[in-house]
Amino acid sequence: MTPTPAPTRDRLPSLTGLRFWAALLVVLYHLSRQVGIVPGVSDVVWYGRSGVTFFFVLSGVVLAWTYDGAGVSARVFLWRRFARIWPLLAVSVGASVGVWWAVMDRAVSVKAVGATLLLVHAWFPQPVIFTGGNPAAWSLSDEAWFYLIFPVLLAVLAKRRARVWGWTAVGVSLGALLLWPALSGASATTRTWALDYLPLTRSLQFVLGVVTGLALKHGWRSPVSLPVAVGLVVAWHLVLIPWSGAVPDAVWYSPYSASQLLSAPLFAALIWAAARADLDGRRTGLGGAWMIRLGHWSFAWYLLHEIVIRVAVFEWGKPAPGGETVVFWAGVLVVSLTLAALAYHCVEHPAERRLRSLVGGRRDSARPSADLPAGRG
Repeated sequence: MTPTPAPTRDRLPSLTGLRFWAALLVVLYHLSRQVGIVPGVSDVVWYGRSGVTFFFVLSGVVLAWTYDGAGVSARVFLWRRFARIWPLLAVSVGASVGVWWAVMDRAVSVKAVGATLLLVHAWFPQPVIFTGGNPAAWSLSDEAWFYLIFPVLLAVLAKRRARVWGWTAVGVSLGALLLWPALSGASATTRTWALDYLPLTRSLQFVLGVVTGLALKHGWRSPVSLPVAVGLVVAWHLVLIPWSGAVPDAVWYSPYSASQLLSAPLFAALIWAAARADLDGRRTGLGGAWMIRLGHWSFAWYLLHEIVIRVAVFEWGKPAPGGETVVFWAGVLVVSLTLAALAYHCVEHPAERRLRSLVGGRRDSARPSADLPAGRG
């Protein structure tokens, strides 16, 4: 296989577009569960928390694609990651805590806020800690762990043969499948934390992304076409609808954890196919100017949308089923996405540029537009 040329910022625009759709999946999941049901839509997105899995796989793909062979030191790499996620994290935590105190008159654990700002909150099994500072930000604790282990993963995997990447992909996928029943005897709280939040568990999805990114970087073709990959992802979420009706979420074999643990290979195939289409010069409908813009806003949207939901429900209560719920949803979507755009342009992007200039000198001009942290839920 012919190695892929070094990436440029807009070389993988379809991945940026996919980020928006994955973030929308998570936002609609929260609207369905925290505000009210919109028939048809809520059925499909009832387990939209799987978007977190998408972002964890995407993170591995893009980091491997970007840094394989780039010769960037671990120190510079980690500083770039800090610059990318921490400023907006801090702002969102401040906003979240401010809403709880000023609007809802609710105290917030100082330990939870500190753990969140230190990016270690997902390591604690207590929900008051891993969702304390900003409930949406738990996934950034996982991302921080991924960043710490990435230089080691790249050093171990980058020079291996493709069959090693393949067996690694199979191994981590089977590992997630085995973890699911292995924790069936644990309490519901422990099982949920260990499967859905714990960075060690979620690392399996990140590693799958890393080996997928290495295969992509070295010119390997996607095993499925983009339309087939999209169809598989949609079909998976449709399968969850009757499963959900048959098994309550509290049961270990419900689709709640399965939707996240078992979707990683499908998302890896989707990301690989979309990136390969970009590299081949094929249009995907995901890389237009507005899709890229929305993809850039998706990180801020994820961190802020639950705060908007919280304020809206507190002020006006949950809407009546039907048209009122649709209007309520629309209002939250517009307001939260507008705030996300402002946060991106006024905080996230300028803060990242400023911080990145302090270590390593020049900005990373080779960073593709999809090189953004994720993890939502």
